[in-house]
Amino acid sequence: MERPLELYDVTIIGGGPAGMYAAFYSGMRDLKTKLIDANQELGGRMLLYPEKMIWDVGGVTPTLCGTLIKQLAQQAQTFEPTIVLGEQVSELQRQEDGTFILLSNSGHRHWTQTVIMAIGYGIRKMAKLEIEGADRYEVTNLHYTVQELDMFRGKHIVISGGGDSAVDWANELESVAAKVTIVHRRNEFGGHERNVNRMRQSSVNIRTPYVVEKLHSKDGSLIDQVSITHLESGETEVLDADDVIVNHGMKSDFGPIRNWGLDMGEWTVNVNGKMETNIPGVFAAGDFIDYDSKVRLIAGAFNDAVLAVNSAKLFIEPEAEKVAYVSSHNSRFKEKNLALGVIEEDNH
Repeated sequence: MERPLELYDVTIIGGGPAGMYAAFYSGMRDLKTKLIDANQELGGRMLLYPEKMIWDVGGVTPTLCGTLIKQLAQQAQTFEPTIVLGEQVSELQRQEDGTFILLSNSGHRHWTQTVIMAIGYGIRKMAKLEIEGADRYEVTNLHYTVQELDMFRGKHIVISGGGDSAVDWANELESVAAKVTIVHRRNEFGGHERNVNRMRQSSVNIRTPYVVEKLHSKDGSLIDQVSITHLESGETEVLDADDVIVNHGMKSDFGPIRNWGLDMGEWTVNVNGKMETNIPGVFAAGDFIDYDSKVRLIAGAFNDAVLAVNSAKLFIEPEAEKVAYVSSHNSRFKEKNLALGVIEEDNH
């Protein structure tokens, strides 16, 4: 027999920065909270870049992305929300009493008064290298992300791609690897101008406009060389390679969410300044949303999350305070401060 469903005040879909901070702030608003993510761990898109340095979060000194993920995940669990991992929400069903049932692809049902969508760009997968037989090297020395810089120390690295990630990895690996070659189909790179200029002034071997044409292996398990072809002349070169890193962007898929009736564009859902979607009781935050003053930084995702949670709180309790008291004066933190050994003065 199926267990009775438990009603939550807020269910957050997505475990990236916006979703994790929404879970924390929802606890500050004393809301019964659940967070559901399709991945097996929290972090969202940040999981792709654990070795990148994050500089632009207020009050946080330059921090490895992997470290920031751990800190955000720890903060998200401050008020002990229910966290469900490895489930992709597929259906949104409005009930007669105004609540929602969320149905996952595994058949599980989740009951909630409000929904906050923090799904970024949907289910994202790395665009693969479109060369026959390339997948056999994914278990050895063909990579679609970089988990540890040190594993490339002293090696000859070939990077295929020309966006932010490809440029960033070229810069990061330039001081670690014996040689870094970046291959891009266009003469211009899509990364941030400052980073592109840094790469051009470094020892990185830049090959444009070229594409990776073929992978060579002596033993059939490790790539030894890479053939690249000039797109204008057709000239082919062979490069030695100990490892190949591919950054051809991401393929995104929102799946059944496009059938929910949301006012969506190609990549985002439209919200107002209160993070309200066109479906009453459904709010959104982070990269998934678009509005006039949207800021596409992690810091911006935090602000979106706060606004979405406040709107959810007022949707449930119209007479509630519009915002939470700041943590220094919020009674929700009193016992937690005592546990940290902080003795607060009584100002009354």
